[in-house]
Amino acid sequence: MSTAVDDELWSAIGDPTRRQMLDLLLAHGSGTATTLSDRLPVSRQAVAKHLTVLDRAGLVHGEAAGRERHYRIDDEQFARALAQLHAVTSAWDGRLRRIRRLAETLQQIKDKETNDG
Repeated sequence: MSTAVDDELWSAIGDPTRRQMLDLLLAHGSGTATTLSDRLPVSRQAVAKHLTVLDRAGLVHGEAAGRERHYRIDDEQFARALAQLHAVTSAWDGRLRRIRRLAETLQQIKDKETNDG
């Protein structure tokens, strides 16, 4: 499983409505554009467009069921997104530790100059 950052994946997850849809699908196992629009403050057509984005990113997959499509989370792609998030979090944790050390060093220099002056 690659942890390289996938811009299309994160662009899809970046939208608050799509994140709400993912939450609903995780909580309920599956959903249609109609059932999701009943729980969201957007139209069924807007939900369908958001589902297309999520499907294109591989986060959900739809199965035809009569006149609707039932969407489910793609566990493998979702796990990939979580691995990417973990990698980005780890990288930023390291950067922030370095920034903190630099700030502490600068503060020590400033304190020394103040005490010497």
